[in-house]
Amino acid sequence: MKKKIIIILTVFIFLFSALYCTSYALSKYGSVSDEVKTIQTKLKRWGYYNGNVDGIFGSQTLKAVRWFQSKNGLTVDGIAGPKTLAAMGIFSNNVSSNNSASSTSDLNLLARLVYAEARGESYTGQVAVAAVVLNRVKSSSFPNTVSGVIYQPGAFSVVNDGQINLTPNQTAMNAAQDAINGWDPSYGALYYFNPKTATSSWIWSRQVTVTIGNHRFCK
Repeated sequence: MKKKIIIILTVFIFLFSALYCTSYALSKYGSVSDEVKTIQTKLKRWGYYNGNVDGIFGSQTLKAVRWFQSKNGLTVDGIAGPKTLAAMGIFSNNVSSNNSASSTSDLNLLARLVYAEARGESYTGQVAVAAVVLNRVKSSSFPNTVSGVIYQPGAFSVVNDGQINLTPNQTAMNAAQDAINGWDPSYGALYYFNPKTATSSWIWSRQVTVTIGNHRFCK
């Protein structure tokens, strides 16, 4: 009887440990997985990584992760833990937190806004602009759809001057998709403006979350 209890407890502990480790697994030096491939793909797209997308977390991937962490205010440990993965827009279920932005039409419209508003900005800056739109969708102070936010009267000048109808490039498409996937370099911002050209005293009064390129993001 005692042996059976010991065996049952041993199996339970083993299964619990396996489940725990799986849930909290980290991609780090020596890891080999599809998650590493996703990390490599994103870092390569953003210019941090120049190696092969092979799913092997080697020295080049380690260097790229550390570089990304240092540029994004994260702990520079070379380990793709929860915070680093979240900053990259990588989640275990890879499901958007915003279902209203999941359709192809919303993706295309968001990419057009990004291209019109921020095509001269860095990739991170373009993702941040897309994130602002999605943050507005989630806010009770704005319309609850991507099209509603973008076409809200007076919200974006590119709607008035017709630039919203320009065909977005692949970079803008990628930036929109990364924002939909959950990456928010704006840190929850609901507004952004160019301090060199802004004339509204009201926008200058907003709480700044981050400055990326020519845009100042704020709440």
